[in-house]
Parts: sequence; C-alpha cells; structure tokens
Amino acid sequence: MATPTKAMADAIAPTFMLDRLEAVPALIGRHEDFLIVAGLAGTSRDVAALTGDGAHTYSMAGAMGGACMMGVGLALARPDQRVLVVTGDGELLMNIGSLATIAVLNPANLSIVCVDNGHYGETGYQKSHTSLGVDLEKIAAGSGIKRTLTIEQETELATGARLIRDGTILPRSDT
Repeated sequence: MATPTKAMADAIAPTFMLDRLEAVPALIGRHEDFLIVAGLAGTSRDVAALTGDGAHTYSMAGAMGGACMMGVGLALARPDQRVLVVTGDGELLMNIGSLATIAVLNPANLSIVCVDNGHYGETGYQKSHTSLGVDLEKIAAGSGIKRTLTIEQETELATGARLIRDGTILPRSDT
C-alpha cells in the first residue's frame, strides 16, 4: 500500500462550494418545526442566528462528539417531535460510531445536517479528515442509514430541504 502524500490527498479531497450562512437556513426552512441540537462552533452559531437562540434549540457548548447521540436520545424520548441535529464534520468525526447506533435505532423523527467544511472549527481551524478525502455520507450509508445526500451545489438545496425530515443531509460548505 502506498504511503499517502499531499498530492494524493489533494486529488481525493472534496470541493467545498456552499456558503453555510445561506445553505443552513435554506435546508432547515421553518426551524420551529424541530427540536434542534446544535453541535459546536460554526453550526452552533448558524442555529443561534437562524432561531434567535430559541427555546427549541440546545447547543452542545464544548461537548465535542456529543450532538448526534444527544439528538438520538431526544428523538427517542420525544417521538411526538421532529428532532434535527445540526453539526459539523469535525464534531461528527469525534463520535463517528454514533452513525451506527442511529442506524440500528432508526428513530423516524430524527434528521441530521452535517455542515462539512473540512476543518475543526472549535479547536483552531485545523484540517479535518474530510478535507483529506474521508466521505461522511459513505460512512453514514455504510453504517446503515437509509437516506443520505451530500449537497455540494446550490441547485441541490431544494432537494435537501425536502429530505430533511427523512434522512441525513451532508452539505459541503466553503466557510
């Protein structure tokens, strides 16, 4: 097996095309329809800006890796409510096994938006593994999550918004 080089990583790294300040509100739409668990850093700020930091939102505030599991617990506890996790790639990578648990439990009222900007925003904007080619959608699908979609272009946002209530959405963001 060849030792990975920077050139190899650049060849497989994704292109980040969307502006998260536009993409996240376009995907979520009417935020009042959800109980929202926000991850760290940028996604927490995205949700606070969209919702006015409303009573239906909970920010993880430093609990890196906890957003998806907090979301699945909330979805199981509140089957009468739609639950939306909005997290980043770095935060999701810190508990990638949560995708397998979510697939096994399969709560019908849970959706996940992962804003993948290829960086750990909480800890100083270091590159995350997704900037080096790790594909979170493939990991989610491989874990058994039935409905996944990676959104890389503005033209795909409407499709993502329609699916937000039924699966995992993974937009690629440039910020």
